[in-house]
Amino acid sequence: QVQLVESGGGSVQAGDSLRLSCAASGGTFSTYWMGWFRQAPGKEREFVSSISYGGSSTYVADSLKGRFTISRDNAKNTLYLQMNSLKSEETAVYYCAARRTFTISTMGRGEKYDFWGQGTQVTVSS
Repeated sequence: QVQLVESGGGSVQAGDSLRLSCAASGGTFSTYWMGWFRQAPGKEREFVSSISYGGSSTYVADSLKGRFTISRDNAKNTLYLQMNSLKSEETAVYYCAARRTFTISTMGRGEKYDFWGQGTQVTVSS
């Protein structure tokens, strides 16, 4: 099974950019469909973005399109999330997740992902 470790979180000002990374180990990274989720204090976990096994297909939550970009480097076993023009309401813990199989209808459902990282805190100050 794969182990996931996020990094790159921190405290930024509204309008700033941040790039999160998720390092995978213990499995064949390219055989996992990957996703990013986030959970703000007092709120439910929400889908952010996902990417196909080889990286050719990407999906971003509608509200984040144009500002967030997901990518992966299978040679480095690493997943990325580039976040631009961050807003204070996007303060949350950001998680990467992996799943072996994929159906587009369940892309945004966290319970369908098999493995999760511990999360990285992103704090955006206004």
